[in-house]
Amino acid sequence: MLEPTHNNELPPIPAKRYFTIGEVSELCDVKPHVLRYWEQEFPQLSPVKRRGNRRYYQRQDVILVREIRALLYQKGYTIGGARQRLEEEGDSKAVAMDQALIKNMISELKELSALLKAD
Repeated sequence: MLEPTHNNELPPIPAKRYFTIGEVSELCDVKPHVLRYWEQEFPQLSPVKRRGNRRYYQRQDVILVREIRALLYQKGYTIGGARQRLEEEGDSKAVAMDQALIKNMISELKELSALLKAD
């Protein structure tokens, strides 16, 4: 079990495109077998698999692992509770992105309308 003193001492994520399971393990202070278990429990966590079923995590996967780690180890969520929390956050992020897209489209249509009226 992780000690509370280690919670905020995670190293910065390097500027790389892909990370191996060992690198993610070190970056997030989580053992590789725990990462493989979390892949089964959290559908959002799905690293790219290449030759020989080798896992390659992207930056957003590393950030997600850190978020899962914080929910489980720092905030005391259960696996089910953390999964539900991440699903809710994903839904709210999608809604916010849709709203931003709609606002952007409306402003573009207003600009286009203004251009057409000017002619």
